[in-house]
Amino acid sequence: MKKIKAKPVVVSVGIEQGLSYDVLIERNLFSSLSDLLSEYAPSHRYAIISDNNVGELYGLTIRDQLRRDGFNVDLFIFQQGEENKTRETWCDLTDQMLVESFGRDSCVLALGGGVAGDLGGFVAATYMRGIPVVQIPTSLVAMIDASIGGKTGVDVSAGKNLVGCFHPPNLVVVDPEVVCTLPVDECKQGLIEAVKHGIIMDRTYFEDLSVAIPALLARDVDKIQDAVLRSIELKAIVVSEDEHERGKREILNFGHTFGHAIEAAQDYSLSHGTAVGHGMLLETLLGIELGLTNPETFDPIKKCLGCLGISFQGSLAIDPDKIMNYLRLDKKSKSGERRFVFISEIGSVLRREGDWSHTVDEKTLTHFLKSL
Repeated sequence: MKKIKAKPVVVSVGIEQGLSYDVLIERNLFSSLSDLLSEYAPSHRYAIISDNNVGELYGLTIRDQLRRDGFNVDLFIFQQGEENKTRETWCDLTDQMLVESFGRDSCVLALGGGVAGDLGGFVAATYMRGIPVVQIPTSLVAMIDASIGGKTGVDVSAGKNLVGCFHPPNLVVVDPEVVCTLPVDECKQGLIEAVKHGIIMDRTYFEDLSVAIPALLARDVDKIQDAVLRSIELKAIVVSEDEHERGKREILNFGHTFGHAIEAAQDYSLSHGTAVGHGMLLETLLGIELGLTNPETFDPIKKCLGCLGISFQGSLAIDPDKIMNYLRLDKKSKSGERRFVFISEIGSVLRREGDWSHTVDEKTLTHFLKSL
């Protein structure tokens, strides 16, 4: 085996039965994919699953590079966009692999943003009852959040990610250099998730991000790599403790209960990060109203998210009835009651009686939303 050229930072993510997988972070790591696949995911055939945008930018190059190195690999393309993260797309991709006679000794390379990661992971999880997957995120959101943790799935008419399963990857390959090709708005989406990690787990990280946002949006790769690494470290801590979201992993849902409802109510016209940003503001406000969150947390969060395009006025311009309809379908509900993650302070999630998320009755929620 050739020596891997880059010397990546390695973050290990624990899964059940004492096993783990590695997240490798380093510039130009894509050039070492052949060596990495030989070491972490040796297979007879490889299926790159990517959307039409990333497929053209990176998929063709990676396919050709792997073929030159002797790998049997094909590229499968779907149309980009959250609206295409559906059972129909999953079915099309699976059928294409069957037509090309991919067997159980194959491996999926999920190349792209969160949509490609979720779809590619779901194809791998279900194809012939499960084959390996390597996550290769190309968006900041996917690097920081979506590719870590093993969640896969698709959206349905009732809501986001309601059909799926846990399928941890063999490896996650993170190349921060790729961020330089992203539009500024895409960078903002990833940084919103990074801010979330700081809000729930690390006040110093939150404060550092608040200062560094201009440099991060200017694609300072050193600062991007630092932010990606710290977010992955924080998420790895949580996921290693609770792979299947039965306990502490719930804290990663801060902003997501309202955020997913806002996404669905807007027919997914808002990007995921933007919706979660609005969700974090609303859930901070709700926590303050319930006497659970320190009121002094709101202004720093609002100011930081404002630098990433999340307007507080935009958070108020919602349809309470639509939001309530989608909250009733939220997959995080228990016994028919909506559950929320609340912070007590920046860097600290509220935990009561062993629970990391907390029920809020429908009457209180309706009153809160209509009062906005």
